[in-house]
Formats: sequence, structure tokens, C-alpha cells
Amino acid sequence: QVQLVESGGGLVQAGGSLRVSCAASGRTFSRYVMGWFRQAPGKEREFVASIPWSGGSAYYTDSVKGRFTIARDNAKNTVYLQMNSLKPEDTAVYYCAAEAWRLTATPDYWGQGIQVTVSS
Repeated sequence: QVQLVESGGGLVQAGGSLRVSCAASGRTFSRYVMGWFRQAPGKEREFVASIPWSGGSAYYTDSVKGRFTIARDNAKNTVYLQMNSLKPEDTAVYYCAAEAWRLTATPDYWGQGIQVTVSS
């Protein structure tokens, strides 16, 4: 059974940093693209960042470029999202996701989500 389990969310002041993690288990993810989405209150879920499990370029939505970094640790089967210079508009539930070959808006697997709140 595939599981994506997020951790590391919480409350941080604007301008601060936070790192969320996604521990993946239940299958081999070598052909998968891992990513993060987020959903703010009253808004649709949106793509944040992605990275291929086996290497390759990371992609980011424009609003987080230069502030967020996605990375993976293959030995730990874990994907990270390092968030710096956080803004109140980054407040959302962050979801880890995985999909074979290419990450779309309907990934094969979702995590349960984790709250990130940025206070002004």
C-alpha cells in the first residue's frame, strides 16, 4: 500500500522559514515524479513544485521561485520542500503527491496534507 506522509508544518512569522517533509513508502518510486501542491482557504488546489525521483530538473510555480526549494533523499525515500522568505499568502494546506513519469493535476497518490500558517 502506497503511503505519502507529510510532516514539519506549523506556524511561522512572515519572512521566516519552514521545511516540510514527505516520507514515501509502499512501492518503488524510481519512475515517479514527486511534488507538492497547496490549497488555501476558499481557493483551488495549486501546484507548487516537483522533482523527478531519479534525477532531473525541478519545477516551481512562479510565486515561489527563488524562495522554495524541493529536494529528495533517495536513501530515506523522502522529499522535502524548504520554504524561505515566507509570506502570509503562502498559508495553505500543503499536499505531497506522486505520479508516474509526469506530475499532473490528478496525481496517482496524495498525502493527507499538512497545515502551514504564515502570520503577518
